Amino acid sequence: MLPESAKNKIEQIWLDVIAGGVSQPTEVIEQLTYLMFAKQLDEIEADIETSEVLSGKRQEHLFGGSDEEQALRWRNFRKLEARKLHMVFSQRVFPFIKSVNKDKNSAFSRFLADAIFKINEPLALQKVITGLDDLFEHDIKGLDMQGNLYEHMLAKLNSAGRLGAFRTPKQIRDLMVNLMQPTADILICDPACGTAGFLISCAEYIRDHYERKMSDEQWKHYQTSLFTGYDTDATMCRLSCMNLMLHSVSNPKIEKRDSVSKDYSEKDKYNLILANPPFKGTLNKENISDSLKGITNTTKSELLFVGLFIEMLKTGGRCACIVPDGVLFGSSNAHKSLRKELVENQYLEAVISLPSGVFKPYAGVSTAILIFTKTNLGGTDEVWFYDMKADGYSLDDKRQPIADNDIPDIIHRFHNLEREKERSKKEQSFFVKKDEIVGNDYDLSINKYKEIEYIPKEYPPTSEIIKDIENRHQKIGDQINVIKKLLNIEEL
Repeated sequence: MLPESAKNKIEQIWLDVIAGGVSQPTEVIEQLTYLMFAKQLDEIEADIETSEVLSGKRQEHLFGGSDEEQALRWRNFRKLEARKLHMVFSQRVFPFIKSVNKDKNSAFSRFLADAIFKINEPLALQKVITGLDDLFEHDIKGLDMQGNLYEHMLAKLNSAGRLGAFRTPKQIRDLMVNLMQPTADILICDPACGTAGFLISCAEYIRDHYERKMSDEQWKHYQTSLFTGYDTDATMCRLSCMNLMLHSVSNPKIEKRDSVSKDYSEKDKYNLILANPPFKGTLNKENISDSLKGITNTTKSELLFVGLFIEMLKTGGRCACIVPDGVLFGSSNAHKSLRKELVENQYLEAVISLPSGVFKPYAGVSTAILIFTKTNLGGTDEVWFYDMKADGYSLDDKRQPIADNDIPDIIHRFHNLEREKERSKKEQSFFVKKDEIVGNDYDLSINKYKEIEYIPKEYPPTSEIIKDIENRHQKIGDQINVIKKLLNIEEL
């Protein structure tokens, strides 16, 4: 989460962007992202220069060596006089950003082709750049900058809240990625990618664990075909492309599409899906893919997306997705049929209940992580449940860091499930047999199976309680009389 100092500065930067002639919240975020992208390109170039010096080997640079090309770097234009700054950025830096990916057919080039820089007031641009410079240097250096900025700004996007488009907190994304342990040889997809948070977390995990071992072929796969994301909003697709490019994914497959529409169909393709699909809203029944109706005949997006994940996975492919609690216990035929599909026809591995404050301040909805493998032959004998109480942050609107954090425990237990076999249902995690789940109408809510141990507490007899109250009342009366005497207050 962003520190308060950063939030205050972002609010001022937001106002400066508006003063520059940009009014719509989505456009404000978009314009800020272009500027942040320019700054981060400069930081990547600095890393390349450092690596070149340390290794003694010539490396490919983002910026050329001429004075004209070096003038496009953040560090070299940020302190220019306002009018010249605006001219340099709008006429030279912004076109450079749009063309930084040399592949004209790449998703980055396609989505940036029609991008427009809209901050028209030179003084406003100067203030925004100065504010971002200060923000990055003193408040959010080293954090999940672009994602955290988006998360903070999302509160201003009223339509996003109504559509259930809540960015998944980084610690939850990283948890899911650590549970799935992606490698550099697979195909990963997020069919509702937003700003590509899950894909970024996968990219970070793969580089942390395999970077030194990856072959040239694996690096090419990493940069081009490893990551796929879909979103219905072209702005989100643009942000995804820029975000991934900053993580060395030069040509990801990012497309603007409605993943559950009958106009698109991808089956048996991906090894891993990580997603937090839209929770709210319904779709036009005529536009829904017929194959999805066979899994769950509904117009509810949260059910359709889980059905979509099953379709898109290869046999043996795995999924970790966030769903609202209603998916776990809903009584409609569509809810039951989806849960039956997961339990009877696929291998449902785990249900991790998340605390209701995870998505605050944007929503207090209760959610869970579903983890399953596509088999089309069943395989569910028992399901592992975990009741997460804390994710390292307070569960109020402020979401401040706290000591309590179940995430390391979840990761450890999930990767050592044999040790979980003996746990009772009174503990924080336990297994539930398939037969018991079937007998409960495929209900997957943890409270259906968790056993609560009630410890009887003995209270003193009623006469003692009354006597204690009388004694307390007498002491209060005595203290009041003392105060009255001190103040010379006569008895009424």
